[in-house]
Amino acid sequence: MAYLSDIEIAQQAEMRPITEIAAAAGIEEKYLEQYGKYKAKIDLSLLNECRKENGKLVLVTAITPTPAGEGKTTTTIGLADGMKRIGKNVCVALREPSLGPVFGIKGGAAGGGYAQVVPMEDINLHFTGDFHAIGAANNLLAAMLDNHIHQGNALGIDTRKITWKRCVDMNDRQLRFITDGLGGKANGVPREDGFDITVASEVMAVLCLASDIDDLKARLSKIIVGYTFDDEPVTAGQLKAAGAMAALLKDAIKPNLVQTLEATPALVHGGPFANIAHGCNSVTATKMAVKLADYAVTEAGFGADLGAEKFLDIKCRMAGLKPSAVVIVGTIRALKMHSGLDKKELDRENLEALEKGIPNLLRHVSNIKNVYKLPCVVAINRFPTDTVSEIDFIISKCRELGVNTVLSEVWAKGGKGGEELAREVVRLCEEDNSNFSFSYELNCSIEEKIDAIVKKVYGGKGAVLTPNAKKQAQKLTDMGFAGCPVCMAKTQYSFSDDMSKLGAPDDFTVTVRNLKISAGAGFIVALTGDIMTMPGLPKIPAAENIDVDNNGKITGLF
Repeated sequence: MAYLSDIEIAQQAEMRPITEIAAAAGIEEKYLEQYGKYKAKIDLSLLNECRKENGKLVLVTAITPTPAGEGKTTTTIGLADGMKRIGKNVCVALREPSLGPVFGIKGGAAGGGYAQVVPMEDINLHFTGDFHAIGAANNLLAAMLDNHIHQGNALGIDTRKITWKRCVDMNDRQLRFITDGLGGKANGVPREDGFDITVASEVMAVLCLASDIDDLKARLSKIIVGYTFDDEPVTAGQLKAAGAMAALLKDAIKPNLVQTLEATPALVHGGPFANIAHGCNSVTATKMAVKLADYAVTEAGFGADLGAEKFLDIKCRMAGLKPSAVVIVGTIRALKMHSGLDKKELDRENLEALEKGIPNLLRHVSNIKNVYKLPCVVAINRFPTDTVSEIDFIISKCRELGVNTVLSEVWAKGGKGGEELAREVVRLCEEDNSNFSFSYELNCSIEEKIDAIVKKVYGGKGAVLTPNAKKQAQKLTDMGFAGCPVCMAKTQYSFSDDMSKLGAPDDFTVTVRNLKISAGAGFIVALTGDIMTMPGLPKIPAAENIDVDNNGKITGLF
């Protein structure tokens, strides 16, 4: 049987004008700023002026990702469509895709099959220009920093201690480490430099956590760009860059409104990576979804140990949000891969492999239920090769933890394939038995917070800080940042900091080699392993298969 590709399905969809989607969501025309027929931005004043009572917040997360795929974004969209089909007033809130994965190996992030947000091509490419604005603001700060040094360096900035990098929303390993300012005195001060991918920029994190323009400017001002010869921090505020940066971001801070294939309102806004940043869409988009609908469905990046942990410990803490239910997405194929089974052998029934791999799912379930004390449901993305015995095995194992398992067929059937999941989510929300708590308290030391995440969420023995990281922890404490939450920069492929440790390893420590403060975002980044803030392209990048014809029709996106 021949299946249509994601882009073919999206291009066959009959989209409704965005004004109709807005009207159905209760968004008055005065709040709408159209970007063509099918995209719009929503003015932030809606948040203060809408008198509707807040709806329930549903978080969709997943097991530890594998090459077999999990389908978290697809499930998020299909669940929202399923809730709409059973008569619920719902809005979905997602992250914007980065061009790096789109042209690299992972592909886009607009869902898949018959559970997608559209216009898919626009969302996966330039969209409304948010990422370009973030890159421009980041690079304006870099330019003002280097210009300050060139023009006499009144602040006494030590060029060996500059922490701010330029950025571009592309996987370009050539730019990781560069030397610039060459060519003589007129061309700047020679120094070592580098680029991050835009989604790793602190400006992205700031935009996604800011509540309004005033908060945005205050956060931008606090960004630390480097240190003086006396080892004192230098901020964007001292460089007088925050106002101009905010001016570049004045439209980017407004959430983007689009629609699913079934015309469910969708807010797609912001997109920090979850393995190197906090991995959630913007606070403004999530709050707007909660304000507009009775049920707001949102997602967090990668597995629950990264995306959900940061959503709960950082975003919910800062924004005052509280989920009513959590969906944990997985596939039987992926769980068999967590046993070490080769990808080529996933199509055959293998209960032994499933039994070895299922602890990964069960640890994520236990974390949500017992660490964060939130009600949850397991959603298994069904594949044609899944057998009844394998499905029953997962259902029985999850039932032992007091959690139901629902089969999801949203990729093949859209909202119709998500109705059963929708009913279970609504049931959990209506019961709302959550006693939401965090995995650590802010008054703990930096080391204690990291240790708590490793022990409680990852299932490890504890964290080990290198001598350098210990010095940085003390310096950050002395600077007054000990009360900040921690954002772990860790591989997405394992609970540990070693991507080869699949399943649910338990006899491991996590080594933190570097700590840095994102003062504008308001969190401390703990770097583990070999996390790259500028990815590279694979041997055969997805970009090789992307094309456009004379009519503007794009092919090859996925």
